[in-house]
Amino acid sequence: MDKPLDMFDRDYEWAALSRFVSDSQVGATLGVVSGRRRQGKTFLLEAVCRAAGGFYFGATEATDVESLRRISAALTDHIRPASPFHFAHWSEVIDTLLGLGSAGPVPVVIDEFPYLAKANPELPSIIQEAFRPLREQRATSRTRLLLCGSALSFMSRLLSGSAPLRGRAGLELLVRPLDFRLAAEFWGIADPQLAVQVNAIVGGTPAYRREFARGDVPADAADFDSWVERTVLNPETPLFREPRYLLAEEPDLRDTALYLSVLAAVADGNATRGGIAGYLERKATDLAHPITVLEDVGLLHRDADVFRQNRSAYRIAEPLIGFYHAIMRPVWDQLERPGSAHRVWQASRRRFASNVLGPHFEQICREWSLHHADPDIFGGLPARVGHGVVHDTTARVAHEIDVAVVGLADAGKPPLLAIGEAKWNDTIGRAHIDRLRHLRSLIARAGRYDTSGTRLILFSSAGFNDNARNAAASSSDITLIGLSDLYG
Repeated sequence: MDKPLDMFDRDYEWAALSRFVSDSQVGATLGVVSGRRRQGKTFLLEAVCRAAGGFYFGATEATDVESLRRISAALTDHIRPASPFHFAHWSEVIDTLLGLGSAGPVPVVIDEFPYLAKANPELPSIIQEAFRPLREQRATSRTRLLLCGSALSFMSRLLSGSAPLRGRAGLELLVRPLDFRLAAEFWGIADPQLAVQVNAIVGGTPAYRREFARGDVPADAADFDSWVERTVLNPETPLFREPRYLLAEEPDLRDTALYLSVLAAVADGNATRGGIAGYLERKATDLAHPITVLEDVGLLHRDADVFRQNRSAYRIAEPLIGFYHAIMRPVWDQLERPGSAHRVWQASRRRFASNVLGPHFEQICREWSLHHADPDIFGGLPARVGHGVVHDTTARVAHEIDVAVVGLADAGKPPLLAIGEAKWNDTIGRAHIDRLRHLRSLIARAGRYDTSGTRLILFSSAGFNDNARNAAASSSDITLIGLSDLYG
């Protein structure tokens, strides 16, 4: 199938769907497509149906009877039978959908499937029965049924454990936000520094540019502050209330106040479970459930500490929510009053740099190390990239490492390919290099990793002084990475 000309990227997703939909083998197959809201799943699946002459049905939050009535009307319009459909049960609907593939492969999409399953919890079991291997309706059909949903926790449970549809799906596709490089290209931003700043606010969600910001892109670095004020801090734009709606749309988030507080704690720099508990003045055990739920819905991400077993740090996975909690939520009453954006933003720029931009830049450096960097930079292919804390037992000081690149362990200790420091707006000098060398010796003393080939990687948006450049030029184990390298 030819991908639509107006679809940006999504080459991987389009290829996966094309293979699934065009599979000519006899027998109906099931696929599951999921992803956070606003990522373009509906646009992608509607395009697949148009390209292959398939059937698309978008569910809404409604009663079971109303949903049956809506899909009856949609299938009547699509098939145009001698008499209109009036389905009384979902088993009739599924058999009719299987009948669409009697002549050849055809995509059938049920979008926002969680709405239907919420109204009728038996629906996954009904589909399981319909896709029973020896069942004639399934065996003679070439329907490629795609169930799609934005409720990540529900969609992940759909195929897990003892769920009815476990083992039935031939495709499980997660539509992710665009990574930082693709996001810059999508927004049409060629200046890497400006690209990082915009990405730290809106991330890689496609809808935020086209629908929510109405195509408003900062013209240059000088226009960034004005762009923030006229878009995300402007109560007239959809971006302004989007972070609140993202939480409200998640069906598993019932005690909204508690989840908001957990996210606020993380946005304020309390990355550990103990830190979150201290911020909220609660026991850490009381927060296990809300933290797990926020992870399941894709709003919170847990990063294991590379150097300390059973320790982890949390970060907000959606940049817009992180920006909301760090900048907007503390002064929400002021922002709701028109004309306050400039005053609030001028007072918040330092907090934005320290609480939002700095941590986001570190995460970009980790993503680059794992997904974009030439393995030769590290002397091997990274198995995982994270961050962590190294303890100096002699000085009784804990040191944070922004980037830690761990390689594949063939035998013995896993190799620590590189450790790195990421600085936003700080010029890297010789002191930063000396610090990493000291930390490398502490890690070697701990004995958990093979540090014989550990290299030092230094990231900076502000550049490097002559001492750092001379050190890198004279030593093969030091690499300096600027913004142009990250976006190169």
